[in-house]
Amino acid sequence: MTVGYIMLCHTALDRAAQVARYWASRNFPVVIHVDKRVTDAALERFKLRLAEFDNIAFSPRRPCEWGTWAIVDATIAASKLMLKRFPEVGHVYLSSGSCLPLRPPAELAGFLAAHPQTDFIESVTTADVDWTVGGLHAERFTLRFPFAWKRHRVLFDAYVRLQRLVRFRRHLPEGLVPHLGSQWWCLTRQTLSAILEDPKRRQYDAYFRRVWIPDESYFQSLVRLYSRDIESRSLTLSKFDFQGKPHIFYDDHLQLLRRSDAFVARKIWARADRLYNTFLGPGSENLPRLEPNSGKIDRIFAKAVERRTRGRPGLYMHSRYPNADWENGKTCAPYTVLSGFDHLFQDFPQWLGRVTGVQAHGHLFDPERVRFAGDEAIIQGGISDSAALRDYRPMSFLTNLIWNTRGERQCFMHGPSDRQKINTFLAADHNAQIFIVTGAWALTLFRQNRNFGDIRREAARLQKTEAEFLELLRVSWVKARVRTWTMAEFLDNPMEPLQLVIDEINARQPRRLTEVPKLTDLQGFGQFLQNLKNQGMQPFLVGDFPDDGAGQARGGGSRPYLVR
Repeated sequence: MTVGYIMLCHTALDRAAQVARYWASRNFPVVIHVDKRVTDAALERFKLRLAEFDNIAFSPRRPCEWGTWAIVDATIAASKLMLKRFPEVGHVYLSSGSCLPLRPPAELAGFLAAHPQTDFIESVTTADVDWTVGGLHAERFTLRFPFAWKRHRVLFDAYVRLQRLVRFRRHLPEGLVPHLGSQWWCLTRQTLSAILEDPKRRQYDAYFRRVWIPDESYFQSLVRLYSRDIESRSLTLSKFDFQGKPHIFYDDHLQLLRRSDAFVARKIWARADRLYNTFLGPGSENLPRLEPNSGKIDRIFAKAVERRTRGRPGLYMHSRYPNADWENGKTCAPYTVLSGFDHLFQDFPQWLGRVTGVQAHGHLFDPERVRFAGDEAIIQGGISDSAALRDYRPMSFLTNLIWNTRGERQCFMHGPSDRQKINTFLAADHNAQIFIVTGAWALTLFRQNRNFGDIRREAARLQKTEAEFLELLRVSWVKARVRTWTMAEFLDNPMEPLQLVIDEINARQPRRLTEVPKLTDLQGFGQFLQNLKNQGMQPFLVGDFPDDGAGQARGGGSRPYLVR
């Protein structure tokens, strides 16, 4: 007994002819079905290339559309021809025109000779399948699907919704238990002939004609009625991604395919010359082989899916970027956001960088330009200080900054006078540490020589903006680490919050402060706040700040600004 190959072809007929010649030249029968949508001229050229082989036959053609009964019908016709034309065939191996044999057919024949009564077909119940994609699982057997999914998608979806609405349910043929599995199987002659010659086959065919993607369920279900011994696996290496689309193998997958020890693989890129030359060449028959075990490379595909769907933390790519919450962490490393500190202390970013050794930027989201550390115009990664480029997509600007400076912690100033589109991103990022001294923006207004009416309106706007940010940071889904002080609370004991900021930035190497930043002059600031109140603007975010002197605490006395 020998092995007969069925090939379902619809494209890349030159490659299909190459594979068919490989099998036929080694005395293994081949039956080929060519999609009826292929032009007659292309078919004639295809047949001409194989005319020298009398063990190659062509089955009646049918127009095959994905997900429809026509693919099963074409397989049935090719199977009938195989069993009738080649009585020496003991196993029938179903393949496609994009399949590539990875091992000599004699090795497959020897393997099957050791399992003469075994049918190799993936066949599992719907309850045990976890790879169906598209929202249709058991429903593919209980609803009707008269419309092609690819060609009539609107009708397909509308008819599914209608059947669900009226609670339509099909009845399965008696004794049939639906099973699913890979389309590519290898069945014994006895089992395949029993399926094709069953007196109830007309009933089964009528039922599966309206099942969705019947090529993954017809033989997989009927084989359970007749097979003596089923090994629920396919001998064809066929991998699918998380969207249910098949992985395509290219020339650089050569070593991966060798490691699989599989007999046949699909889908092979039609231009993968290196793969075809290697596996169909004369040297391929001398390589040592083990029993096929796709599990050896499953972990590689699992890593590929993980990399595609989640990727590296903080690094974005096209396959994930348009989808919300597909990122594996919004940014790649912790960073610190400081609000109000640069208003309270002179040259605060420079002091912070000097004390902690981190890269302390100014206001990265300043409306005029990006304030990088050292007033740089371009930093790592070619990131520009252009406000227009930054504002086109602020989230990408920040993630790129953190990614390109990984290994060096980033700190930057942020406040209500900056662009605020980044706020939701900051709140949702578990890498963000946000420290806010509320109301400190009032110090900048206090030092400005402007009409007081303009100052009052600007103070009201800034306070409203900061209050909205604070409200955002209080919602339940916030992942950032947030600490806030009112300006009055901060000035009551400034060393404690400063030490906390330093400890959080240098969590692994905490250090005591030996140098303090210079506090801005607060002389007259209390009266400024009182004037705002008198004008009808209540600066409540500043806190309970005294109006009878600079920097006095609530108790009336002043506390020294010392390093302990």
